[in-house]
Amino acid sequence: MTERRNAGEMGQEHMNEKKIPLTIGITGHLNPRIRDTLALRDAVKRELTKLRTRCPHTPMVMLCSLARGADLLCAEAAEEVGVSLRAVLPMEQAAYEEDFEPKDLARLRWQLERAQSVITVPAETGEAEEKDRDALFRQAGLYITEHSHILLALWDGKTENQSDCGTAAMVDAALRGAWRPQRGMACRRAENQTVLHLLTPREGSADPGAGTLNMLGDRKKLEEILTRTEEFNRLAETAPEGGESLLPETENADPVMKKLEAVMQAADSLSLRFAREYRRTMGILAVLGTAVALTFLLYDEANLTWMILLCGIALMAAMVVLNRAKRSDRHRRYIEYRMLAEALRVQLFLRYAGSRTETQRIMTWAEQQETPWILCAMCALNAGKAPEQIRDIRECWVEKQRLYHEKARQRTEGKSVRNDRLLRLAGTCTVVLYFGGILFELLCGGLAPHPPIPVRNAETWRLILKILLGTISVGTLFLASYYGKMSLERKKADHRKMEALFRTVGAQMEQFGQTEELMELLAREELTENGNWSSYQRDNAPELNI
Repeated sequence: MTERRNAGEMGQEHMNEKKIPLTIGITGHLNPRIRDTLALRDAVKRELTKLRTRCPHTPMVMLCSLARGADLLCAEAAEEVGVSLRAVLPMEQAAYEEDFEPKDLARLRWQLERAQSVITVPAETGEAEEKDRDALFRQAGLYITEHSHILLALWDGKTENQSDCGTAAMVDAALRGAWRPQRGMACRRAENQTVLHLLTPREGSADPGAGTLNMLGDRKKLEEILTRTEEFNRLAETAPEGGESLLPETENADPVMKKLEAVMQAADSLSLRFAREYRRTMGILAVLGTAVALTFLLYDEANLTWMILLCGIALMAAMVVLNRAKRSDRHRRYIEYRMLAEALRVQLFLRYAGSRTETQRIMTWAEQQETPWILCAMCALNAGKAPEQIRDIRECWVEKQRLYHEKARQRTEGKSVRNDRLLRLAGTCTVVLYFGGILFELLCGGLAPHPPIPVRNAETWRLILKILLGTISVGTLFLASYYGKMSLERKKADHRKMEALFRTVGAQMEQFGQTEELMELLAREELTENGNWSSYQRDNAPELNI
């Protein structure tokens, strides 16, 4: 029977394409006690419902191997509460079905039919070459562990006599990164992945308390990851439809690539929006800070008493703007959404080229620590079938990025030149006015006992000189408050380095071809540059300089 979806459901599905899914991985015993089935199912439904209530704008997906026992129980609980399913099989379906009795086989096939996708895990964990069934199950379990925000473990909590592919081993992998991937190192640990342990006694055990919840991992980090993910997804609903595709071939893109690009376009749009708001805030604060200094100067030097009122108004306005900027968190959002967009763009190009390298494994340590929600987002978004087609990425990635950095460097150099000219002009005016003041005092003022050119109202002219010098100093303050926050020199250096990198990699690809090593090098360098950019941008938070 074909399921019909109304326009609202299709619209919601389209909206969800721009969102990061909250991914719940499943690991559990093959033989939980039959009498605990209802209690365990209710416990799973309760935890899924709590997460959905906590993150109403975030689509939820369950990653599950659908093994008999706890896996099928969790998949059926997810179906009851409307959570999507992605099946992660350790081997081809025909071979996998050999493990199932007829009753459980029917349940397996139903869940496979309703699943969004069925993933047969590729052999890329860097472990034993000859894969027996236990090794294949371990491989699937590690895949689920790595690509989930939260690991839901239906487990008795016992570690003795546990196999390498058992639930205890998967919990260990989630909390300690106790496994070795083919590239890089395991990126999931207690500080960025939480295990929800539902006590699940095995058949024949007399242990009480089935369904009791125990949370393992860093609760504060989990709250941060959920908050940031939900925040992004809520804002993604307001993001305009994506612009021009990064890829020359979009009609043949696989579902993972389409999802990566949709989220990347949303992150890029939001980052540009918050960048504009951030720069506008910086400009307003620079103007108001300058107004505070200038009005106080006129109050102090020109004895214009009413200027103290304007000074107070400008100061209060600046404090209101600064407070709103901090509450809106636009500076952090600008940085983090740009980091997310860049990580997704790199992953998109890698996948388009047919590479199996996943960016979460090669992200810098600093990025993993500072923005664990982005790490989790990359893990969740990379869950899917391995890329099957190899495409040439020299033109769409290497050459386009070289041209981008070349143009960006030229734009930044233009801004830097204008800023330098303004600073030199301010410096020249300051020197001219300073020597003009000395000359005035020698000829007309108090430096000579008998001034050769006495003038009337000398104090008035002296006051004008003071105000002019103060005004230029205030103008220099504006330039320092605004352009100084743009980190122009650092940006020029970064664009120059990246331009040279892409030129060199392009030449290497021409000579040696599009190798996996060159693509991974390029991805690492881009992610490192992304991390460097974010580190110095964090130092440029809005503040009031007076």
